[in-house]
Amino acid sequence: MNPACIEIYTDGSCHTQKRIGAWAALIIIGSDREILTGVEEDTTHNRMELLSVIKSIEFVNTLHPETGMRIYSDSQYVCTLPERLPRLKQKSFLNKKGTEIQNADLVKIFFQQIGGQDIEWIKVKAHQRDKSEQSAHNRFVDKLSRKLVRENIKA
Repeated sequence: MNPACIEIYTDGSCHTQKRIGAWAALIIIGSDREILTGVEEDTTHNRMELLSVIKSIEFVNTLHPETGMRIYSDSQYVCTLPERLPRLKQKSFLNKKGTEIQNADLVKIFFQQIGGQDIEWIKVKAHQRDKSEQSAHNRFVDKLSRKLVRENIKA
């Protein structure tokens, strides 16, 4: 049985000086919850934000490829990317200087994955302390990604 809509909470974190990053996602499928995480070296905050969404969509597509998704992110970068697709394609993913945009490799994967998908993008305020379920889930993935960064800096 496919759920009507899968909820996905994503976040990424990065220690900018050491360039160690981590991402986390909470995927809610009906009453089931899946937690995905990853750690990367030589990375940036935006790459971690993108990877959390990419890995989440990959996971959902293996289980429920025809199901709609609601993706919650506190990243303005991620949430506005879908609306920037036409312009990015028109400019062949090049910036004003004629060089590839930052994170072009992940941006292209991101667009391949979201093409034809029924996805609702929900921008949430980061680190909110209200009692809502959305805020609790957002704080969970935020804390998890930051914890993974701290653990990998110490390692």
